[in-house]
Amino acid sequence: MSTATIPLRVPTFDLSDRLRKARESAGFDQVQLSEQIGISRTSISAAERGSSKPRKAVLIAWAFATRVPFEWLMTGSTNNETPDPDGPGGELLRLDSNQQPSD
Repeated sequence: MSTATIPLRVPTFDLSDRLRKARESAGFDQVQLSEQIGISRTSISAAERGSSKPRKAVLIAWAFATRVPFEWLMTGSTNNETPDPDGPGGELLRLDSNQQPSD
């Protein structure tokens, strides 16, 4: 057996990959997600193929509907890589009617 080190490969995911993974992990098909966030199924498909980039408002709705952090959806990482769903950083902020985070 050789003692040569085999370099590790870390796969990278672009926005379109993360959008699809978020939808699938939430258990939605494209039609169900389109109904949840109010855009067409073709828009969902185009975003997941990478042929169009959704507006920020759509990305926020996508993150909210699929319960993934917006930061992860945009960048592929979060400040807390393994959030506890019951602890700080593991839950989505609730917005009041003034769109200000509440405690």
